[in-house]
Amino acid sequence: MNNAETSAQSNPSTSGDRYLDKYDVVVIGSGLAGMTAANVLGRGGHKVLLLERHYKLGGLATWFRREKGEHIFDVSLHGFPVGMIKSCKRYWNKEIADRIVQLPNIKFDNPQFSLTTTFNREDFTRLLIERFGLPEDTVKAFFDEARNQTHYDDQSKTTRELFEQFFPGRPDVARLLMEPITYANGSTLEDPALTYGIVFSNFMSKGVFTFQGGTDLFVKMLRDELVKNGVDIALNAPVEKIIVENGRVTGVRIADSAMDVYSPEIGGAPKNVSPLAGRTVRTSAVLSNANLKGTIFNLVGREFFDPDFVAEAEAVRLNNSSVQVYIALKKGETLDEEKCGDLLFTSVAPEFRADWLLSRHITSRTYSFYYPKTRPGTDRYYVVASSNANYEDWANLTDEAYEESKRDLIETTLDALDKYVPGIREKVAYVEAATPKTFRAYTDHWLGASFGTKYEGLAVSRALGNKIPGLYHAGSVGIIMSGWLGAVNYGVIAANDVDEYLMRVNS
Repeated sequence: MNNAETSAQSNPSTSGDRYLDKYDVVVIGSGLAGMTAANVLGRGGHKVLLLERHYKLGGLATWFRREKGEHIFDVSLHGFPVGMIKSCKRYWNKEIADRIVQLPNIKFDNPQFSLTTTFNREDFTRLLIERFGLPEDTVKAFFDEARNQTHYDDQSKTTRELFEQFFPGRPDVARLLMEPITYANGSTLEDPALTYGIVFSNFMSKGVFTFQGGTDLFVKMLRDELVKNGVDIALNAPVEKIIVENGRVTGVRIADSAMDVYSPEIGGAPKNVSPLAGRTVRTSAVLSNANLKGTIFNLVGREFFDPDFVAEAEAVRLNNSSVQVYIALKKGETLDEEKCGDLLFTSVAPEFRADWLLSRHITSRTYSFYYPKTRPGTDRYYVVASSNANYEDWANLTDEAYEESKRDLIETTLDALDKYVPGIREKVAYVEAATPKTFRAYTDHWLGASFGTKYEGLAVSRALGNKIPGLYHAGSVGIIMSGWLGAVNYGVIAANDVDEYLMRVNS
């Protein structure tokens, strides 16, 4: 564990050893939406407390170390649109934005086609015309349609209908255009076309980007900016209740113990309980970056909402989860960048189907390859393999069956990876797997949801402030708000709502 991580755990609030009894706003959860909201509000002069149940910041945008710090793994596959540069520059700082670089080699390999692309409109246009034989006018019309999608468009039109409109009888084209987006946010062909159009248009603007230096450096730079802007931070501080009195938010109650999850990284469960443990902190507003349904039904309680809203919230569908396999190569072993690329979308399935993507019998994997250029200062190579998954397929296994399933996940992943990294088993120094239960344990997301909720969750999330004054939410909802860029931008939107509310109640 490096000095920055040790400091973040032992001294969670470098903006002062003393926590206040009352804050203008308490932010629950330090995912990218929560941290961004806290930063915007702190920079705006509000007294902000950021509470995180984990022993480190980041939510799903996190990392972990193994083998006494020899290996470091980024948890999620960090590809996001070019808009992240602008958002980071505007809502964080230029130093963070300057570290965002393009991943130029995005590869696909499946029974229908194998190709490499820069994943922008120009290259997709070339591929669709030259490789897939489509008329140029049709391709242009499709991209224009996708780019012009807004929240005000027809929500009944599905992505499947959008593809059939422009590319009837071409499942290979749908696969090229859809498979990466399904991985990126869990969407399916049956979700609203506007959710696909908005996300895909963001990516095809300039391609896929990542943060050079790794998630640990990224989160450290975010944390430094939070402290600079006066945000108080408390780690190991899980919130057990949002307090509502006389119809409005008045505070939060923090659990008297830390997250009870064993972590090999620190050799056990977190021991340095927050100084805020067991305390009630008063506040004028709460912005929850926790799971949407968990916020409503666990942290607040259904009794504080009207029956119609409860029914609407209950009907919100959670998105799927993930399985990931983290692979460290031995010192001196390398990856063939030309063959592997930066991101590699693979499948042995004969066609694109969402149910196959979620099946325990994995047919599709996305590989993120980490080269020394990805994390300057190291000479090690890493691979993270990820697949979409259902929580129910893992949740009810016996301990023995669960461990056996994880071993099988690792072995089948190494078998599949051998095609792209020949002799991979002899090159591996360390390997570990995460499942939907892992994500559930560390994030407290219902069903281990990696991508929040389906589209209907956005309206419920946005309505919270109208139902209970002072209550707000930001996170991975509605598909289009998922991913790093969506989370950052939703944090800004929610922070602006909180700022407007605080100005109103304090005037």
